Amino acid sequence: MSAAASCLLTEDQFLCSICLDVFTDPVSTPCGHNFCKTCITIHWDKHVTYQCPNCKEVFDSRPQLRVNTFISEVAAHSSEQQVSKPGEVPCDVCTGTKLKALKSCLVCLESYCETHLQPHLTKSGLKRHQLIDPVEDLEGRMCPKHDKLLELFCKADQRCVCMLCAVLDHKTHNVVPLKEEYEGKKAKLGQTDAEIQQMIQKRRLKIEEMKHSVALNKEAAHRETADGIQVFTALKESVERSQAELIDTIKEKQRKTEKQAEGFIKELEQEISELKKRSTEVEQLSQSEDHLHLLQSCTSLNAAPPTKDWTGVSVHPPSYDGTVVRAVSQLEETLSKQMKKLLAEAELKRVQQSAVDLTLDPDTANPWLILSDDGKQVSFGDVKKNLPDNPERFDYCASVLAKQSFSSGRFYFEVQVKGKTDWDFGVARESINRKGSITLGIQNGYWTILLRNEKEYGACTEHLVHLSLKSRPEKVGVFVDYEEGLVSFYDVDAAALIYSFTGCCFTDKLYPYFSPMLNDDSKNSAPLVISPVNHTE
Repeated sequence: MSAAASCLLTEDQFLCSICLDVFTDPVSTPCGHNFCKTCITIHWDKHVTYQCPNCKEVFDSRPQLRVNTFISEVAAHSSEQQVSKPGEVPCDVCTGTKLKALKSCLVCLESYCETHLQPHLTKSGLKRHQLIDPVEDLEGRMCPKHDKLLELFCKADQRCVCMLCAVLDHKTHNVVPLKEEYEGKKAKLGQTDAEIQQMIQKRRLKIEEMKHSVALNKEAAHRETADGIQVFTALKESVERSQAELIDTIKEKQRKTEKQAEGFIKELEQEISELKKRSTEVEQLSQSEDHLHLLQSCTSLNAAPPTKDWTGVSVHPPSYDGTVVRAVSQLEETLSKQMKKLLAEAELKRVQQSAVDLTLDPDTANPWLILSDDGKQVSFGDVKKNLPDNPERFDYCASVLAKQSFSSGRFYFEVQVKGKTDWDFGVARESINRKGSITLGIQNGYWTILLRNEKEYGACTEHLVHLSLKSRPEKVGVFVDYEEGLVSFYDVDAAALIYSFTGCCFTDKLYPYFSPMLNDDSKNSAPLVISPVNHTE
């Protein structure tokens, strides 16, 4: 059955008069009325008289029901169409159950479902009407002044107008068809949407950046907390150790005094025992009536038993005055040294977090220098190599730069100097002079320290600053904070600061700079080595 034929029937003709719903297996009675097969069967099962529910015609016997193929096809086709849901545009022609509209007509100002749309697709007069996707409020598409379709756009007033508006009220204005303005606005909206998407993407990236910063901050906070706990635990252990030593000192003094007193008391008790024994002998002799015995024994008893003169002997309690003060003073000195050491270790551990991987740049190396295959070592050779004198190369000084450069943030690297008697290294700006004799110094773009004659250390500021180091470093760490304007050098093994350049103003790229200096008859033949960073525990 064609869709055109179905549009000739009203919606009520699709409904069963018993269940009031779209036909299911429609059948016809001899009187010509249609019902759902189940509905009419149940109806006649409940009644003795076989009567048509519509026209009330009575049949002598139960009629033979035949399937109405025409109504069946129409009902099936109708049931396939979607019922209008909330938010969807309903068909303006449907009565009862409103089906979903497929199109709206800008001429008829009505919306149609698939069935009721058929005339607009088949009749020549209606086929000229302008159909659009279903929209509500078709009245709003009409000019309120002239009751004509709004099909033009006035660029001057930025509003939709009808044909009469364009001729009467907007005749001097630039008026274009809606489609033309629509295309322009749509393109602009596309551009706007692209800009919005770009803004969204930037904000998403910013969110990721912030999340990353939060994660780094959390990691740094945990690391700093762990370092702080380690420092304070060490200090706490020092205090507890000093307290135990103080108590032991006081107890030792107390023990010595008590031991001395116990010795004196024991000696005195022994003398008392001897004296008591002599007293008993004297008392017994004095009671004797034997003249001869008393006279003979009296001579030996007159001599007192050997005793000590205790007149000047006494036990002097030890003086505890100043014991606590001296202990606290010593603890303060110990803590001060320990704090400096712990803080230096914590500081070195902090800067080591900015470690970078460096390799030496052969295009900058002086022809006398020998670079290792991995680009991590440099030493002075015995033969000058035949190399092109490119602008980047040092042609006179035994120097070389790293391949990597830095123009922001922080970076750190370590250099092994074990076995060398002379060296200098640090960082240099990109624009340094690399030809002829070079004078190191911040005024010339170098922030370096040096060693000369195995024991003379210095920092190359505007003038050489001599450095006094407690130990000879075998590995030196270099830390740079570009924004802070800071270049610091550390003795890695001793976890001690060697020297810091502060208040620097960096405006150029910075390159790590190295010079192993001359061999000095093999005394200084050991290489400078860029070492992997083993983070301080």
